[in-house]
Amino acid sequence: MGLIHELPVELSNQIAAGEVIERPASVVKELVENAIDAKATQVLITVHQSGLRSIEINDNGVGIAADDVEIAFQPHTTSKISTDHDLFNVKTLGFRGEALASIASVSKLTVVTSVDGKSAVKAEFSGNSLLKKETHARSKGTTITVEDLFFNTPARLKYVKSLHTELNKIVDIVDRLAMGHPEISFRLIHEGKDLVWTSGNDNLQQTIAGIYGRTIASHMYAFENSDADYQIKGFFSKPDTTRSNRSYISLILNGRYIRNYQLANAVIRGYGSKLMIGRFPIAVIDITLDPSLVDINVHPTKQEVRLTNEGHIGDLISEGIRQKLSTKNLIPDAVKNLERKTTVDQVEKPEQISFDDLSMVDHISEPDPKPIVNDETSIDELRAHPIFDDPKHLSAWDKRLKEETKPTDSDSSFPELHYIGQIHGTYLVAESPEGFYLVDQHAAQERVNYEYYRQKIGEVAADQQRLLVPIVLDYPNSESILIREKKPVLESIGLYLDDFGQNSFVVNTHPTWFVAGQEESTIREMIDYVLNDSKISVAAFREKNAIMMSCKRAIKANQHLDDKQAAFLLQNLSKAENPYNCPHGRPVLIEFSNRDLEKMFKRIQDSHDTRESE
Repeated sequence: MGLIHELPVELSNQIAAGEVIERPASVVKELVENAIDAKATQVLITVHQSGLRSIEINDNGVGIAADDVEIAFQPHTTSKISTDHDLFNVKTLGFRGEALASIASVSKLTVVTSVDGKSAVKAEFSGNSLLKKETHARSKGTTITVEDLFFNTPARLKYVKSLHTELNKIVDIVDRLAMGHPEISFRLIHEGKDLVWTSGNDNLQQTIAGIYGRTIASHMYAFENSDADYQIKGFFSKPDTTRSNRSYISLILNGRYIRNYQLANAVIRGYGSKLMIGRFPIAVIDITLDPSLVDINVHPTKQEVRLTNEGHIGDLISEGIRQKLSTKNLIPDAVKNLERKTTVDQVEKPEQISFDDLSMVDHISEPDPKPIVNDETSIDELRAHPIFDDPKHLSAWDKRLKEETKPTDSDSSFPELHYIGQIHGTYLVAESPEGFYLVDQHAAQERVNYEYYRQKIGEVAADQQRLLVPIVLDYPNSESILIREKKPVLESIGLYLDDFGQNSFVVNTHPTWFVAGQEESTIREMIDYVLNDSKISVAAFREKNAIMMSCKRAIKANQHLDDKQAAFLLQNLSKAENPYNCPHGRPVLIEFSNRDLEKMFKRIQDSHDTRESE
C-alpha cells in the first residue's frame, strides 16, 4: 500500500489555521476585516483574558444569509472572488476563504447573523463541526463569538506570549484598522474597560487623537501628493515628536494596513536631516491606487504585498513630506516642549494597557451608564462615554475633539536674529521681536557647512587639488575587489583611485574642499562607507560625505567666539535651506517666546490673560 494519502478535513483546516491564526490578535484582525467588508459602520470588539477565553465581534453590517451560514465556515469558500481576474483586482480586505474555517477549526465558535433585522440564524461550531443551527433574533448585522481558542491544539498555546503582550497585539491591530477606516466607529473592550474608541466621523486626525491622544494629533501635519496612478495623503509628526522605533509608522493601502520597509523608509527619507539619528516619526500614510497595481496574495495574513512601481510610490511619499516641512517653522518652543513632554511620552499608551487584573473572571458586569454629553463635558468624560450605544451624542464629541486637536502652529519664516552673547562657549543668545533664542553653535555651523559641502561635492570636475606626495592605500584582497567595483561611486564625489599593485591603490588628486592635513583620513573614511554598505547609492554616498565634512569643520563646544564671528554665523544660518536642524537631526536653536517669558515671570496671572501692572 502506498504511503501518500489525503489529509482529513479537520487536520488540513488546523494546518491552514497555523498559517492564518497565530494568536488571538489574528482572530480579531480577520473577523474585524470581515465586518469592514460587510459595510459595517460600527464595530464592537469585546475580549476576555486577552482573547484566550473569548473574543466577540459585533457589527451592523449586511449580515450572512441563513442558507450561507453553514458553507461560510467551510474551507476556501468566499463571496468576494470568482475568477482569476478577481484575484488581481481585489477590492476587499478578505478574499482567500480561509479565515472563518481556520478560526472555527481551533475554537468553539458561535455566529448570530441577520440580513434584514427581522429574523436571524444562530449556529454553533466546535473544531469545525456544526453542533447546532437554529433561528434567533437580533438587529441587522453579525455577532461572532470565539471561545477557548486553541482548545484542541494545546501545543499552539506554548507560542502565545504573556497576557499583556497578547492584549497589546490586539490593541495594535484595532488601532491600525481604525486609522485605515476613520469612517467606521471602533470600540474595543477588555474585561469591561474601554481600550480603543473612535467616533467614526471620517476625520483621520480625530481618529489619531482617539488612539495616540490629542497632544500627538495636534502636533502632526496633514499632507497630500498624487499623480495619475497614485494618491497619497495622511499625517506625520513634527521632527521633535518621535519614537525609538519605526512601529509608529502606519501604512494604509486601499484601506488595508500593510508592512513595507521601503515605504516606511520613504517616510523617514522625507524628513531629510530634520530627524535625530535613531529616532523615528509617528505617521499615518494612506495610499490609494488601482487594485490591479498591487498583489496582496503573497502572504496568508495579507500584511505583506507586492507593489508595481514601489520606488515611485516612495518618492511621492518623501516629496509630499519634504514639501510640507519646507513651509513650516520648526524651531522648538522650549517652554511648550517641557509642558508636553510627559503627555507626549505616553504615546506608548501605558494608560490603555495597564490593567488592575488580567486574570480569568467568572462574570464581568456592564459598566455604569454615563451621563449625556454636552458642551460642558470634559474631554476625559467624552472619552469614557459609550458612543457605540448612543450615536446621537457623537456631535458633541466631534465638536470638542476638533477644538482640542486644532493645530496651534502656523507657517512663518525664519526669524531675524540679533546676537546678544555666548553661554559657556557653547550656546549663542539671540533675540528677535518675537522673543529670544538659544543657538547651539556647533549644530548651527554643521548645518551651514553641510549645505556648502553638499553643493561642492556635486562640483567634481573642476574642483581638484593635486598632491605633491601621492597617498598609497593598502587593503586586503576581499576589500580590494569591492573597492574596484565601487570606483564609480567614489568618483562621483571626486575621489579617483588608481591601481598600484594587486591590493593597493594610489591617490594623486583630491577635492579642494578636503581639510588640510586630514586628506588621508578623509579618503579612508569615504572608502569605509562603500565597504560597510556595498549597495550604497551615489546620492546616499554624497549625503554621508557632506555630513562627515560638515562635522569635521564645525566649531566645537567650549570654543569662544567674538561678536563678529557669532553674528556672522547667525547671518549664514538664516540663509540656510533648513536652519532648524543639524545634518544629524539635532535642533539648532530653541525659542522662548515673549508669552513664555511673561508666563515664567508671572506677568500672565490667569487663564484669561489678564496682566497686572508693576
